[in-house]
This record gives sequence, C-alpha cells and structure tokens, in this order.
Amino acid sequence: MIVLGIETSCDETGLALYDSRPWEQGQPAHLGILGQALHSQIEMHQDYGGVVPELASRDHIRRVIPLLNKALKESHCSLEAIDAIAYTQGPGLAGALLVGSAFANALASSLKKPIIGVHHLEGHLLSPLLAKEGPPHPEFPFVALLVSGGHTQLMLVKGIGQYELLGETVDDAAGEAFDKTAKLLGLDYPGGAALSKLAEGGQRGRFELPRPMLHSGDLDFSFSGLKTAVLNQVKKAEANNTLNENFRQDIAFAFVESLVEVITHKAMSALDKTGCRDLVLAGGVGANRQLRAALTGMVNKKGWAVHYPPLELCTDNGVMIAFAGALRLLQKEFSPPDLQGSFDIKPRWELSS
Repeated sequence: MIVLGIETSCDETGLALYDSRPWEQGQPAHLGILGQALHSQIEMHQDYGGVVPELASRDHIRRVIPLLNKALKESHCSLEAIDAIAYTQGPGLAGALLVGSAFANALASSLKKPIIGVHHLEGHLLSPLLAKEGPPHPEFPFVALLVSGGHTQLMLVKGIGQYELLGETVDDAAGEAFDKTAKLLGLDYPGGAALSKLAEGGQRGRFELPRPMLHSGDLDFSFSGLKTAVLNQVKKAEANNTLNENFRQDIAFAFVESLVEVITHKAMSALDKTGCRDLVLAGGVGANRQLRAALTGMVNKKGWAVHYPPLELCTDNGVMIAFAGALRLLQKEFSPPDLQGSFDIKPRWELSS
C-alpha cells in the first residue's frame, strides 16, 4: 500500500510517499520511505518575527502541486500508483490546514482513493520509528516526549491511536521559550537553533536560573518564568552596559541548562511512574543536541533506551504524515471515496484518547 502524506499545519509544506510493505513484513520502517519534497517558509516570515497565518496559507497553495510532482518524481511513482491519501487534519493554523485538506480531498475524489486525516502530533510521535540508526524501534507501551514550538507533552503510548496524556506545559511550550529567549538576546527568528549554538560558547556558574516545576511531583511543565528570569538579567545588563557577547553566551548556557534539566527530569519520572523502559523523543526541539545528550546519558545509566527521529524528520514533514496514515489505514481507519468532501479540519485537537 502506497500512501501519499500531505503536511500543511503551519509554515512547512511537505509531501511524501510511503510504502507500508516493509512495516507489514517486520522490516525496518524507514525502508518504506519512497520519496519526499519539503519547502520551509522561514525566510518569508523572518521579517515579521513569527509566522503570519495568511501568508503561510497562500504559500501552501503555491507550493503544494509542484511539491507533489517533485515527490512523485523522486519516488518513481505515478498518481495512479497511490493507494491512499493522508493529510494533516490538525492541530495547526486553520487556513493552512484548509489548504492541505482541500487538496487531499480533491485529489482523493479524482483518483477515487480512500483518505484519512492525521493528527499532527501523532505524526511526530511515530517518526522515531523511522530511524535508520540507534536501538530497535520500541515495543508498545512506551513513553513519548513531544517537544516543539507549540507543544511540550509526555504521553503514554499503548498502541497506534492509544495515547494517554501524562503531563504538559501549563504556559509556554519549550520551543516557544527557546524562540522568545533568542529574541531577547537579539537573535533572528526562529532563534531556537541559534540560541543552542550560542550556549555552546557559554560558561556554567555565572547565572543561576530557576528550574520551574522541577519538584512539583507531577509531570507538567512551565517555562514562562524561565523566560522572565532571562528578561530580568538582560535588563540588568543593559542598565550596567554589560550586554556583550560573553553575557549572551553565558545566559544562553544557563537557559538551555535549566530547560534541559527540567525536561530530562520529567521524562525520567514518567518512565519510573509508568514502568516503561523505552523513551521516544519527537518534535522540532528533538533535534536539540544538548537535550539529546542529556536524555541519552540518563537512560544509559538506567540501562533503558531512548529513540530519536532522523534529524531531517524532526521538523514538520510529509513523511511522518504518510507513515502515520499508513499505520492507521492498516487498522482500517479511513473514509472511502464516496464519503469525502467534508474538508473537516481541527485547529485544536487533543491527541490523548
């Protein structure tokens, strides 16, 4: 079964084709990736310091057909070879989601193929199963840590479509805190990766930032107070005329160290509480080197395993939607051609079942 995946939830347009046969035959899941095409709108939104929804939607419209043709060419597939279509139904920006939904429904109707709406976070959550390296993919149940610009959640994954929310952020998501802190330090949008790189030149001990909710006893997160603590230090430095490169490196180091410690502590607590021994890290912040190093070190001490998606699949992409759609379709979850046309989207959509 060859599944076309369409991702348009925010500022990346991604299309990919995935063949379910390797998964069904017990082979490594990444062998099913036939081809993909991806366009990021980061450069377009940089002047605004964030994603402009209307611009994002219009750009998806311009990109989706050329990217489909590119993905088909890379996959050596024709439209007629597609067996089903999966698209991001939510959560995300309403206008952006509508572009993907309308295109997916129109294509499925014209080809008379089944269609399935995929939860964006489910795509991220399952993407580590596509890793080429590292430990064998985890067996159910396992704990998933979803860390991105819009979400920070811990999930107990009991099976495909069986997700229990263990904890989540009560304010800013980790990726959002990265970008806002980067802006405070004068870094361009999106600043998360640049902030992490800046932190590599910093020294421990100059700043002592808070570890919000580190010992709260639950698995929830909070990062707004950490961002505010950085803001206070920046204001002091501006007043004292000490806002130089050394300051920026040291405060970036302290910020990343604090955030990583909180996330790592909560993830290990989730494993302890559930009795699981496999941790899956997914989402855009899953590419962060400091977080990966900390999680790897902690689980290795316990003799457990941590699973990461390929770096190219940490950001939004069509591969994860095609893969998640394929797994859902194998469970007979889809809409046949004669039931299409609702163009239903879910800008807000809880993942937990």
